[in-house]
Amino acid sequence: MTAATTLADATRAVTVPTRSGVALTVRAAHAEDEDVLAAFFDAVLPEDRRFRFLAAAGHLDHTRLLPMTQVDHWRTESFLAFDQATGELVGSAMLACDAAMETGEVAVSVRGDYRGRGVGWALLDLVAHEAARRGLERVIAIEDRCNQAAIDLEKDYGFVAHGVEGDPHLVMLEKVLV
Repeated sequence: MTAATTLADATRAVTVPTRSGVALTVRAAHAEDEDVLAAFFDAVLPEDRRFRFLAAAGHLDHTRLLPMTQVDHWRTESFLAFDQATGELVGSAMLACDAAMETGEVAVSVRGDYRGRGVGWALLDLVAHEAARRGLERVIAIEDRCNQAAIDLEKDYGFVAHGVEGDPHLVMLEKVLV
């Protein structure tokens, strides 16, 4: 057995199948994943990047990537999903919990050429189960009202839509876990 050379090598990974048959290897992100995560977001469609960050976003620099690569792995977790067949990063998901560990906000991004292949659903399912394992009462997602694909996916998963007071362009989707 060889020793792990990085935190990413030492991190427990799980295999997650998608509905289309893509086998994903999903693990927690670490600081040394910054370059692969930057390249991933460069391959995410510009509109999807805007939906993910709720603002126009070109290439993500160190400052934008830091919250996704240097997390405490309890209140905040960042998941990376790699296609087992190619080894390429095809999805990213975040779970950011409030201080009381009652509510977790979910954010999922999928590389453009993997959209419609079940990667988003698989990551949403993984994050929701992880939130329940951590004892959260609910998970939420804040979406741009134009992001119909994400809204439909979350509704299909059991999320309920609510308006966001003061911002007619956003919708909060909520799923009660307990």
